[in-house]
Amino acid sequence: MAAAEDLVAFVSSMGGERALRVEESLGEGYVRLRVAEAERRQAKHDVRCVEDAVIEMLRNARDAGARHIYVATTRDGDLRTTTMLDDGAGIPEDMHERVFEARVTSKLDSVHMDRWGVHGRGMALFSIRENAVSAEVVSSAPGRGAAIRVVTDARELPERADQSSWPVVERGGDGELACVRGPHNIVRTCCEFALEERSSCEVYVGSPAEIAATARARARSTVDASELLFLDSLSELPVLERLRAAADASELRAQALAVGLDMSERTAHRIVSGEVRPLRSVLSRLTRSEAPACGPREVDLERDRRGLRVSREDLAEFSRALERDFGLLADRYYLSLSSDPKIRVGRRKITVTFDLEESD
Repeated sequence: MAAAEDLVAFVSSMGGERALRVEESLGEGYVRLRVAEAERRQAKHDVRCVEDAVIEMLRNARDAGARHIYVATTRDGDLRTTTMLDDGAGIPEDMHERVFEARVTSKLDSVHMDRWGVHGRGMALFSIRENAVSAEVVSSAPGRGAAIRVVTDARELPERADQSSWPVVERGGDGELACVRGPHNIVRTCCEFALEERSSCEVYVGSPAEIAATARARARSTVDASELLFLDSLSELPVLERLRAAADASELRAQALAVGLDMSERTAHRIVSGEVRPLRSVLSRLTRSEAPACGPREVDLERDRRGLRVSREDLAEFSRALERDFGLLADRYYLSLSSDPKIRVGRRKITVTFDLEESD
């Protein structure tokens, strides 16, 4: 490999850059590009913003059979780091680098056509790496899911300025939900994918700390506590389960770093102590308070005989306070909320409902 790179550098230094890109000169200013050069140019077109990279990563996870996909994203200056964890088929260790080469795919007999086009050409990860500062398989093995981290530079690969707003969803004429307003940011990309693939997988999106807390709380365990005693390392577990199996903050931080989630030990302590609450899935968040245009309202603002009206802002703040306080029962009885607390204001009472997720 080093010899080949040295040869390329030598040819380039001798003025042969054109020869590396051109297979045949056809005259009159026309040339036939080499396959590698054509692929590189196509890759630059396929991924033109960070949101394009995210949707390609999501499609890859789906095609690998993932049922749960966790997207951790954060920006520091011009650099954005996006780490995607999933419980799909996984990637053999000797393929961790090769999957980023052009035309490398595990889908020889299947090509997936979806709303974003054809998928299965073996060009998605190649296109991402061509447009990123770095792209790597942080951790993966057959049957253990995957952790893939991509670092992009906003000066080279642009992104939407507003990366915090959630889209508004409405039902179309066919009754199907669709994102209709809001910036086309990473959150919206995840939302549109979650809506499209709601029958096959769940998507979670947040900061590295939120994703670590969510995977720790929601990832299903395939081994019991007694089996953990016989493991030489937590790296033998599926990617998502490692965060759940971590015994303390120090081990949680180590496992988070091992799957591409950067955090301090203080943050790990906050996760272990329950200060960082698990996220609900994108679809669950979309169909509730983040998407008031979707379906019936969850909050009924009725006047009582004194003309009292509780504002939406106060109800939202009250709901958040109730969710925090619910942590007391959640920790003691291993409960998890499937959605925000529902608050209904009546004439003589205020009713609060907590919907719980089904236990494992």
